[in-house]
Amino acid sequence: MRGGAFIGFAGIVAVILGFIPPAVAAEDHQAAINDATSVAENWLALADDGKYDASWDAASLLLRNAVTKESFTERVEAARQPFGKVLSRKLNSTEYMTSLPGAPDGEYVVIKYDTSFEHKESATEMITPMLEKDGKWRVSGYYIR
Repeated sequence: MRGGAFIGFAGIVAVILGFIPPAVAAEDHQAAINDATSVAENWLALADDGKYDASWDAASLLLRNAVTKESFTERVEAARQPFGKVLSRKLNSTEYMTSLPGAPDGEYVVIKYDTSFEHKESATEMITPMLEKDGKWRVSGYYIR
């Protein structure tokens, strides 16, 4: 897919384009970053295994309200399929945020991975978990570039 593929709510598009507000100091929110990263890795494992329905089920209410399960499954599969299997994934960066363009204020962690796929040697995956009202982190957006 040329230029990248995005799955999630429209407000994260601004994040992808680089309009990211300053991050809150990481040391103040390391536990949140750790929890969100764990959720992101579990969610990515579902996507890696082609379990797109399960990844939608595990996503945030914000994402699930923005796109139907069927549409989400089609979009993630279309985004991931050309790249083939994941060969390696390395955490690149994490940023704790309380505001993202086009998204409600809240707690987010923008996580970037350097990923190597079977048919794309070097890619960046960006995944954005958010803290929901029930106190659980869930993925609200996903992008491959």
